[in-house]
Amino acid sequence: MAEIFLERFKQLVPKYLDDEWTPQEGYTEQELAQLIAESELADNTQLPTVLQELYLALGRCEEILEAYHFIFDPDELVVEEGHLLFLEDEEERWVWGINVHDLDLPDPLIHRRNNDKHEWTPEGATVSEFLFDLLEFSFEDEE
Repeated sequence: MAEIFLERFKQLVPKYLDDEWTPQEGYTEQELAQLIAESELADNTQLPTVLQELYLALGRCEEILEAYHFIFDPDELVVEEGHLLFLEDEEERWVWGINVHDLDLPDPLIHRRNNDKHEWTPEGATVSEFLFDLLEFSFEDEE
């Protein structure tokens, strides 16, 4: 697998946690494959590169993955309403996902669902753009 985002995700540990990144922050490829197999995803559901590398770099780093929003653990991933859900706000008002038709893209566009109305809205950003902006915003007050 060609690494696109892995190093950028790893750099978030020293940036936001003032600590050195270690391999214990993420999952190995074998662990990630096993967790995805335990999820509710269909057998043929492939994670986009951006999510694979997020979990490989930071899959166990709760301080980052659960900072005001919750990035689902790999075994919690689910497809609903034609979207792979992977992120939720702390009040559970909104959930973010990727259209299942875009899962083969390395960094697809992200969509947001209003959980009360079940209406999907494009965010106008790719998953990586959204995640890096979200984390910057989440840790802004702490810096």
